[in-house]
Amino acid sequence: MKQHAEKEILLPTLLCDKKGNLNPAAIGFARKPFINSNLTGHMMRKKKWNYWCVYGDEILFSATISHLDYAAVCFVYFLEYETQRYFEKTITIPLGGKLKMPTQVLETVTFNNSEMAIDITYIQNETHLVVSIPNFDGDVLRADLVIQHPLADESLNVVIPWNRKTFQFTGKHHILPTSGLVTIGDRRFTFTPEESFAVLDYGRGVWPRQATWNWGMASQRVRGRRIGLNLGGKWTDGTGMTENAVFVDGKMTKIHEDVLIEYDREDFMQPWYVKSKFSNQVELKFSPFFERVATSNAKLIKSEVHQMFGYYDGKVLLDNGETLVIQQMLGSIEEHIAKW
Repeated sequence: MKQHAEKEILLPTLLCDKKGNLNPAAIGFARKPFINSNLTGHMMRKKKWNYWCVYGDEILFSATISHLDYAAVCFVYFLEYETQRYFEKTITIPLGGKLKMPTQVLETVTFNNSEMAIDITYIQNETHLVVSIPNFDGDVLRADLVIQHPLADESLNVVIPWNRKTFQFTGKHHILPTSGLVTIGDRRFTFTPEESFAVLDYGRGVWPRQATWNWGMASQRVRGRRIGLNLGGKWTDGTGMTENAVFVDGKMTKIHEDVLIEYDREDFMQPWYVKSKFSNQVELKFSPFFERVATSNAKLIKSEVHQMFGYYDGKVLLDNGETLVIQQMLGSIEEHIAKW
């Protein structure tokens, strides 16, 4: 038993038809961000986000701009590995204010108010991520990072079709070399492109009222090679499409079968197991050392995220027949339950 291979999209394609429903030609995956997410209509159901996570030597730093149709939600967090100092700041703007979310993966998007400014500027194969927060756990936070998009690198771009009226385009860009500085109060954290890598999770879609997903990812230099993992489940099950892939030095092996993700919902800090459904292409164990919990319970939005940071061990079979051995690879894995 094996899942069928997914259709590969090779040319620029619109996500939606003239009515704002799913364009059947967009169902598939691409190695470049060919999909133009021209979302219209579907009042209150459209969800759009640009989530960045940067793995540095000493800290992990993350910034997100999202628009849920009835509110903009922007958040920034950091985790210092050694001390496990962690802080997260979230801003919610009813109706989203003047926030405009671009339709292409690599386009500029900015959010700015007195409490938080996030500026994501894309220019000439680089993303400039600039964040300033006057009160971040009592300190001033300032981030100025330059994220490279190597021209030859492939990325994971997938359209998940629940039906013509509910669907999601996800773009996952991995192992992007990152340089720059994050300062929190009088602490300075330096990022170098040899050892610091960014991950972009770009999402545009029309979602059902309730959804559950798992997402596991990692982007690190492993024995001299840039390795990225992207593994997802639950939300893609039964659609014929997956968001599963592994990247080696920018070359993507697309994993065409679902993965099964097993974990203890009573104790998320227990090991998680990720295995491909029909074959032994993916066999990974994830051992957490830190749990990020993010919950919101507003009238319209209920959301609960358990995002674990830890280490992957195991193996993945690549397209060229090589078995990629993963040992103590820093990454994250999460469960997200949303009612939005």
